[in-house]
Amino acid sequence: MTLETRFLEPLDVLFLRGNQLFGEAGSYGEALMPPWPSVAAGAIRSRILADSGIDLTAFANGKATHPQLGTPQQPGGFVLQQFQLARQQDGAVETIWPLPTDLVVSQTDDGTPRITALRPTALHPQIATSSPLPFVPVLAQSGRSKAAGGWWLLQSGWQKYLQGQTPATDDLVHSRDLWAYDERIGIGLDVGTRSAADGKLFTARAVALKEGVGFAVAASGATLPANASLRLGGDGRAAQLHSAALTWPQLDYAAIAMARRCRLVLTSPGIFGDGWRLPGMTTDGQLSLPGVTARVVAASVNRAETISGWDLAARQPKAAQRAAGSASVYWLSDLKATPEALGKLVARGLWGEPCEDPQRHAEGFNRLALAAWI
Repeated sequence: MTLETRFLEPLDVLFLRGNQLFGEAGSYGEALMPPWPSVAAGAIRSRILADSGIDLTAFANGKATHPQLGTPQQPGGFVLQQFQLARQQDGAVETIWPLPTDLVVSQTDDGTPRITALRPTALHPQIATSSPLPFVPVLAQSGRSKAAGGWWLLQSGWQKYLQGQTPATDDLVHSRDLWAYDERIGIGLDVGTRSAADGKLFTARAVALKEGVGFAVAASGATLPANASLRLGGDGRAAQLHSAALTWPQLDYAAIAMARRCRLVLTSPGIFGDGWRLPGMTTDGQLSLPGVTARVVAASVNRAETISGWDLAARQPKAAQRAAGSASVYWLSDLKATPEALGKLVARGLWGEPCEDPQRHAEGFNRLALAAWI
């Protein structure tokens, strides 16, 4: 599989609204950061269609097709494989990753952050839990501490994490060093008079990324524009797609297959048919995926997200779908798979054969990474 990699740099503030209703008088438009991968997928596909001379309306209505993008109902080979926050410094692009849910950052007495890893632990038989899995992720520490939010992993920390190590403090970066929020007040318009409507003030939150901060993009099945302008997010704010030499952290599939256990980490929201449970997972934790079998013994699942979006063909919002949050972690034991099968699993994502939802697959949902469990 050949990956096309680019650095996506916003040139303006971004309006990244989620699935909440917005537009009534007095409403507040919150920002979703990081945005869903479908935001980038839609912007990139629109640019590819424009470069190919295909009318976007005709494509949305199924009256035009593209050799790599297919149609909205039956996508072609294009798949967004990665969409992560990134930072460009001295010509190099460094990926930045959400903190996996089995890592907890606490604040020490002198204000410096400290990272502690959760450990799957079998609880005492007399301790009741609603979890159907045999182990529960436990934060073992000698004293009380206060959890600190807003921390992200630099690429160096993500590589250590994949290798089974606990990242160091130097591997962290705070969201305040990556972006800031910008509150914007707007006035609703009366369509009939084309003037300001009485009493229709609203507030929208925009995201202003720091200089050099953008998104790392990797896609397969299509040729991405080398250097092109895009319309990104709500209101179609300007962004630039740059050619970039991106080095994605490497996974040691041979070592994972030999160890017969690992951690499965969601790198994008997971749209699963049974809530937090992975596709192919039974109620007792047995997991069966193409070429891979294992047993899920513990899980640390991020807060659920409700995924939606705009359906160009139907001209209406897409049906809302419940998703396991990005950075959720599942511990797998009794793993039976070849290194090649593990590589194919990561390349395909957590989708069945045939794919249950080709549109969401192309948009970059259900992506994963495999990390060593030491």
